[in-house]
Amino acid sequence: MKFPSFSMGQVWKELQKFESLDENESAIVFYAENKASINHFRALIFELTEKMNLKICYVTSVKDDPILTSKNQKIKSFYIGDGAARTKFFLTLKARILIMDMPDLEKFHIKRSKMHPVHYIYIFHSMFSVHSYLREGAIDNYDTIFCVGEHHVNEIKETETVYKLKSKKLVLYGFPRLDTLIQQQQNFTQENTEPKKLVLITPSYGENNLLEVCGMDLIDLLLKSGFKVLLRPHFKILKESEELIKTINEKFGKNPNFILENGVIPSELFQSSTCMISDWSGISLEYAFTFERLVIFIDVPKKILNPNSEKISLEPIEISIRHKVGHVIQPTKIEEIPNLITSLNKNEKNSEEISDVRSKTVYNIGKSATVGAGYIQQLNKELSLKS
Repeated sequence: MKFPSFSMGQVWKELQKFESLDENESAIVFYAENKASINHFRALIFELTEKMNLKICYVTSVKDDPILTSKNQKIKSFYIGDGAARTKFFLTLKARILIMDMPDLEKFHIKRSKMHPVHYIYIFHSMFSVHSYLREGAIDNYDTIFCVGEHHVNEIKETETVYKLKSKKLVLYGFPRLDTLIQQQQNFTQENTEPKKLVLITPSYGENNLLEVCGMDLIDLLLKSGFKVLLRPHFKILKESEELIKTINEKFGKNPNFILENGVIPSELFQSSTCMISDWSGISLEYAFTFERLVIFIDVPKKILNPNSEKISLEPIEISIRHKVGHVIQPTKIEEIPNLITSLNKNEKNSEEISDVRSKTVYNIGKSATVGAGYIQQLNKELSLKS
C-alpha cells in the first residue's frame, strides 16, 4: 500500500485543515502516538462510524498509519508529526472529546487544551497495572478512563484516595485488542499441516530486558533446535539499542528461519505461532488470553517507571497472575526452553486455568468496543447540549 509523503510544511497545512473544521466535524477526535495505537482504536472506530454512523477525526503522528488511506467516509484523518505542530495541536485543540492511549498528559510537552474544555479519555495499551507500568501520575489529568478490568478500577480509586485526587469517570470497558485476537484465532485456518514451529520473542524495554540479558543466545539456541524465530523488539529498544539490533541482524538476518519485526506482529504469524517468550511485555497477556496457552517468562528484573508504586497497596496484576499464565525460567537456564515448549503445548489443563484467569481479569470479553462506543456516543450528546 502506498502512503502519502509529508514535508514539514505539509504537516502544518494538515494541522490548519484540522483547525478549519467546525465544532460538529471535530467533536470526536482520536490521537495516535505510534504504530501500536491503531490496534487499540480500530474496533472502537468501527463501532462509532460503521454501526453508530458517527463522524470522527483521526489525528496521527505515524506517517504510514493505515487510517490515512482508509476509504471510510466518516473518518477525517490528519498527519501532524511529533514536533511543534503536534504541540500546537494539543494546546489549541477545539473538540468535545479526545481519545488516546498516550499517558503523561500535562506531565511533559503534551498539554490539555488552553482554548476549549475538551473531555479527555484514556485507553490502556496494556492490561498491566496502572501503578507499576506507568509513571507516577500518568493518567491523573484525564477525565475518563476506560478500564480493562477490576484491577484498574481498584488501583485508580486507591490512587485517588492516597494522593487526594479528584475522582475520574471509570468505564468498565475491557480490551478490544484481545477481543480481535480471540476472534481471529477462532477464524484462523492453518494452511500448512506441518507442526507449528514458530516462536515469538517479545522483550520489554529497559537495560535488563531479555534481549539485553540473553537474547542472542536464546535466538541461536532456538534456531539450532529447529524452530523458526520472530523477534519483535519494543519500539523503544529499536530507538535506544540500535547497535544491539544491528548485531542481531548481522548474525541472524540471512537465516530464512529468522524474522526481525519492527512493527506489529502480522496476524497470520501471531496466529500460527507455537509459543511466546517474553519478560515483562504487555503483549504476553494478550498471547496467553488469546490462545489459553502458557507464556515462557525469562525472569529478568522488572522495569519500574514509578518509584513510588508501593504507595498503592495492591499487587500488580502482571505479578499476581504471572505463574498462572506463564512458566518462569531463569536466564541461566534457557537451554531448557526447547523441551519446555513441547511439554507446555501438551498440557490441556493450562487452557482451563488461563480461561478462568482471563474471565476474572478482563471486562466485557467480545463486546468491549460496543461498551466504549456507547459511552462516547452518550458523552458526545451530553457535551453538545452544553456547547
